[in-house]
Amino acid sequence: MGLKIKLHNATTIANLAGVGDKNLKVFKEYLGITVSIYGDKIITDATVEQEEFLETVFETLIKLAENKIVLQERDIIYVINVVQNGKLDGLYELYKNQKKIITNHRGKAIYPKTFNQRAYINAIYEYPLTFGIGPAGTGKTYLAVAAAVKALKEGKIKKIIITRPAVEAGESLGFLPGDLKEKVDPYLIPIYDALYEMLGVETTSALVEKKTIEIAPLAYMRGRTLEDAFIILDEAQNTTIAQMKMFLTRLGFNSIMVVTGDPSQVDLPTGKFSGLKDALNILKNLTDMKVIVFEKVDVIRHPLVQHIIERYESKWKFMFITKLI
Repeated sequence: MGLKIKLHNATTIANLAGVGDKNLKVFKEYLGITVSIYGDKIITDATVEQEEFLETVFETLIKLAENKIVLQERDIIYVINVVQNGKLDGLYELYKNQKKIITNHRGKAIYPKTFNQRAYINAIYEYPLTFGIGPAGTGKTYLAVAAAVKALKEGKIKKIIITRPAVEAGESLGFLPGDLKEKVDPYLIPIYDALYEMLGVETTSALVEKKTIEIAPLAYMRGRTLEDAFIILDEAQNTTIAQMKMFLTRLGFNSIMVVTGDPSQVDLPTGKFSGLKDALNILKNLTDMKVIVFEKVDVIRHPLVQHIIERYESKWKFMFITKLI
């Protein structure tokens, strides 16, 4: 069965399909729908009910491809998500007017890829304090690290400080050897990975050695005033109220502070209230800070991961309903 849309030139087809038709394979992996291109036609085994949805997806993708935007698998998934959520307005402008954050050490340009990612980066550039709130996989920490590296390279700040609370997420830190920092370092691996991608291992290690980049548990922030610095608090949902207050009051002149976290994933002991939730309530309506709330539509994962999550969510929902019955 063919869609009504026609493809008009080889460049559009190449941009749309990707190398080895990998972009088209996303539809099978993500939606269970086979899509292929024969000549100027898009052939699919979609049901009649699915055709209207696919028409909208491909109209959007073709418009992007015709304007020489090279599409990748994550772009296909995001367009699918956006169409499913009915938030197409401005999507073309998002891609057409992408502003690079930095180029990493391998020469790859890093861009905000979703509406909320763009709003997040713009907020970081504009406000001394930005909260990035939402589920894992939305790029909250990754983009904050990219913005920090950009600020350092441009000489706008002298130091990058990245911290997180030392909270045990289902595992015990006590058996690990070393001091608090050595115990917490394994939990900071995602941050190191982001820095390695931006700067390379050697440059990152050299900057850490010189203390130009500091990665440390939150307890190390007490008593300091952080000036000329880009400070990121990761996993902020696991701060206590006292810790969050302590962190936020470290902000010094010519500094940028970014707080990231997922309020739905609190690992604090029973009876401890999340400092992130408390701060969002206390600080709401302040004009010199910004809160960006990421949504599920911003989560761009490998299709298999998405299906795994859906299965687990279905299981938990079934177990919850069964328990109620």
